[in-house]
Amino acid sequence: MSTVGFTEKLLSADNVSLSFGGVKAITDISFDIMKGEVRAIIGPNGAGKTSMLNVINGFYHPQEGVITFRGKTRRRMKPYQAAASGIARTFQNVALFKGMSTLDNIMSGRSLKMHRGFIWQVLHIGPARNEEIRHRRRVEEIIDFLEIAHIRKQPVGKLPYGLQKRVELGRAMAMEPELLLLDEPMAGMNLEEKEDMSRFIIDLNTEFGTTIALIEHDMGVVMDLADRVVVLDYGKKIADGTPDAIQSSQEVIDAYLGVAH
Repeated sequence: MSTVGFTEKLLSADNVSLSFGGVKAITDISFDIMKGEVRAIIGPNGAGKTSMLNVINGFYHPQEGVITFRGKTRRRMKPYQAAASGIARTFQNVALFKGMSTLDNIMSGRSLKMHRGFIWQVLHIGPARNEEIRHRRRVEEIIDFLEIAHIRKQPVGKLPYGLQKRVELGRAMAMEPELLLLDEPMAGMNLEEKEDMSRFIIDLNTEFGTTIALIEHDMGVVMDLADRVVVLDYGKKIADGTPDAIQSSQEVIDAYLGVAH
C-alpha cells in the first residue's frame, strides 16, 4: 500500500522530544498522518509508542517539538481539548465504567456533543429529552455496527475481555472522531476476536472515513491493515514507509522483526 489517494495531511508531529526526569521517552520524532489512512506505529516494548500517542492527544506535553492537527499547531493541549477538536483514544488496558452497561458506556462518548445545560439534563424534559433521544439513536447504530446488541444492557465488568475492547471502541466511535488513536486494540485477543476487530477497524476506516493511527504488536494485523508504518526503537524513529518496505528493512528486522515480541 502507499499514500496514493491520500492528499491531505491531517496531523504532523515535528521534532517531538519527551523526557521523564533524565529518561528520554521520545527523541526528535517526526512523522505525519494523512486524512483517510490507517497509520501503524510499531516497535519493541519501551520504544515510545504509547508515549507518542499520549503526546498527540494531550496526556503528555513534549519538552521539544510541536503537533499540528487540521492546520492548527500547538505545543500543549489538554485531553478534553484534543477530544473536542476531533481526536479520540482507546487504551492498552480497557478503561471503561465497569458497573455501567454497554449502552451507557458508549453513551458516555456522546457527552461532548450534548449541548443542553445541566439543569435541562436533570429535568429530562423538552429539548434535553429530544437531544438524548437523538444521541441514543446514534449509539444504537454503533451497537449494531459492532454486533453487540446482545450485551447492550449488561454491565461491562462482567463481559469477556474481547467484548470489553469492542465496547471501548464503540465509546470512541460515539465521539465521531476525525482521528482515532488505538493503543494495542488486539492485545489479549484470540484469533477469532482479532479477525472481528480487524474487520471493524477496516469498516470504520472505509465506510465512515475515520483516519486511524494504531499501535499493534501482531505484525500480520499491521501488514493487513496499515497503509503506512512508522517504526520506533528506544524512543527514536528508525523507519517509515509502506508495510512492504518496512518488512524488508534490515534495520527494522534487526531491531524488531527478527526478535521475539
